[in-house]
Amino acid sequence: MSLPAVELHRFTREEYQRMGAEGLFPNRVELIEGAIYDMSPQKSQHAVVVSLAEAALHSAFGAGFYIRVQMPLALGDDSEPEPDVAVVPGNPRDYLAGHPQTALLVVEVADSSLRHDRKAKLPLYARFGIPEAILIDLLQPALEVHRVPTPGGYRSRTVLRRGDTLALLALPSLSLAVAELLP
Repeated sequence: MSLPAVELHRFTREEYQRMGAEGLFPNRVELIEGAIYDMSPQKSQHAVVVSLAEAALHSAFGAGFYIRVQMPLALGDDSEPEPDVAVVPGNPRDYLAGHPQTALLVVEVADSSLRHDRKAKLPLYARFGIPEAILIDLLQPALEVHRVPTPGGYRSRTVLRRGDTLALLALPSLSLAVAELLP
């Protein structure tokens, strides 16, 4: 006699948002490919680096771009990640009717979430065509710059360290000092 298979329930963004509105999540969570993940509490170093990235990107991009900090992206029917920083076109009022469905650039700051960010979030961003994703690895410390999105993940990965400079795809004529983004 065979036992019935145990199925994993995958949630849609609509179900996820309804559950959040009903207060069913005791902690901060995010939806990645139908699975609901708890988000780790932020350590002070993580919070500082998120603020450094936000300030550097706000200064670099200026008017016409909205620098979102830990806010959702609506990626397909079953994902609503909250990257630490995302650069989207326009201004906040452009998104009154719904979260952005893409970004020019996303930044994830990682220490305890490093494996999850690499294995779950970066492939998701690539699948949805986000041209550039930066993973700030607080354990090294280093920046991983991921480019050339494909359905299977990013094809290009460059590691930058303190002393290096970063030219963003969306602003190739501007260089950011990696040290500005590291603790």
